[in-house]
Amino acid sequence: MTETPLTKKLAAAGALLFFIGMITGIWAAAVLTGKVVVGMPRLALAAHLNGLLGGLWLLAVAWSLQFLHYGEKGLRRLALGVAVPAYANWLVTLVASFLGVNGLDYTDNLANNVIAALLQSLVVLPTLIASGFWAWGFKGKD
Repeated sequence: MTETPLTKKLAAAGALLFFIGMITGIWAAAVLTGKVVVGMPRLALAAHLNGLLGGLWLLAVAWSLQFLHYGEKGLRRLALGVAVPAYANWLVTLVASFLGVNGLDYTDNLANNVIAALLQSLVVLPTLIASGFWAWGFKGKD
């Protein structure tokens, strides 16, 4: 693996998010065993998993930067494009667990609609775009 400052920063961001996901796992255990009460206990577990999987995704992208045909500017954009939604997915899901809403569709509940808008704007759309550019980046480099 070719180490560059960008690769190292993205890998470090992935390791940190994985660690945050592990800490959130302790929180999720407290919630799921009823020691702490939140609006949607299963979303505490989802936040834990989002932290773990998001961290692993950042590590995978960091490792694969060396194989992509993008220049330095494109690689920086991709790194930001995967890091922001990975962290946002963890944080928005954690907040949703406290609020007792899932944000999967729009309803007459303002908190739910805010979570839905945050998930769509900070997680879903950016992740679709970034993962598409990540896959496209493998095209053409020998």
